[in-house]
Amino acid sequence: MDTTLVLGASLQKSRYSNLAIHKLLQANKKVIGIGKQSGSVEKAKIQTNFDGISNIDTITMYVSPKVQENYYEQIIRLKPKRVIFNPGSENPELEQILREHHIPFERACTLVLLSTNQY
Repeated sequence: MDTTLVLGASLQKSRYSNLAIHKLLQANKKVIGIGKQSGSVEKAKIQTNFDGISNIDTITMYVSPKVQENYYEQIIRLKPKRVIFNPGSENPELEQILREHHIPFERACTLVLLSTNQY
């Protein structure tokens, strides 16, 4: 089963990243999150670092470009099959780094992709 990493995962139900985790799980996707607080959202584990994470199909971004700078090396090391930049997370600098490492990316909304069966 393909695994999605939600970068910027939140335990707060009002956050889009939290809603995305619920929708990904409903779509039978395996989900792991990285956020400010560790815990879980349904059966998805949320942790505060990349320790033990591997075999990621998709990284979906819910953090600002400034915060993303802290994760560039880890993202490249994971070699995901794609990165989704959700609205507000678009980052031309990281997009260029991804291009250089031949990692596909798209500017899209994970929630819309799921609701239209394009995920």
